[in-house]
Amino acid sequence: MILDKFSLAGKTAIITGASRGLGEGMALALAEAGADVVVVSSGSKIHETAEKIRALGRKSVAIQADLVSIDPIPGIIAKTLEEFGKVDILVNCAGIIRRAPAIEFTEKDWDDVINVNQKSLFFMCQAAAKEMMKQGKGKIINIASLLSFQGGIIVPSYTASKSAVAGLTKALANEWAAYGINVNAIAPGYMATDMTEALQKSAERAPAILARIPQGRWGTPEDMKGAVVFLASDASDYIQGHILVVDGGWMGR
Repeated sequence: MILDKFSLAGKTAIITGASRGLGEGMALALAEAGADVVVVSSGSKIHETAEKIRALGRKSVAIQADLVSIDPIPGIIAKTLEEFGKVDILVNCAGIIRRAPAIEFTEKDWDDVINVNQKSLFFMCQAAAKEMMKQGKGKIINIASLLSFQGGIIVPSYTASKSAVAGLTKALANEWAAYGINVNAIAPGYMATDMTEALQKSAERAPAILARIPQGRWGTPEDMKGAVVFLASDASDYIQGHILVVDGGWMGR
């Protein structure tokens, strides 16, 4: 039956950036679909996410790690293998943003964003893929952005990093499809999370953003659940290098 293909029962997932917002919402979705979930974040609230997953009847391990460096990555994989013996699904949701006009942008703000959003994402993909190749199957889901397609305003490093996420997703899909690994991405639209709090409160930009969204509202973590479960499941086995936009119609205008 087709609905069986959407089940994640018996699967082990790793999701970064899972302590809040979209990351937490997707972590809970994976658990609701049947997966055991390793949740990773630099924030201490990551343990609360793990407790919510356990309350759903699934197993969960919380790892507090700052992915501004790639140093924690081997330990994340090792802990997952120690607890669950395999890695079936990787969701790269960890991300940061810095806002400043390009003419004033600092090297530190550039490097921090690129390191988390692009460099660590790539090396998480690489580390997980090594295990997935042994199994002959795996799902990697990167979190891109509308700024994978557009330029944005006063977020040059974020735009550069998310454009790279889209390109890397396609490049890795090309290389790893032969090993049974699906690599795809989700590009959220304007989501009501703490990362966009400044935009939501802006008297100038908030109304302009809302006016452009055909569905007439900002997205929520709940809106990401179906997309992540689909791309993590067997239902998406013939989808490769795709950037799935979840934006209430923004890109259609």
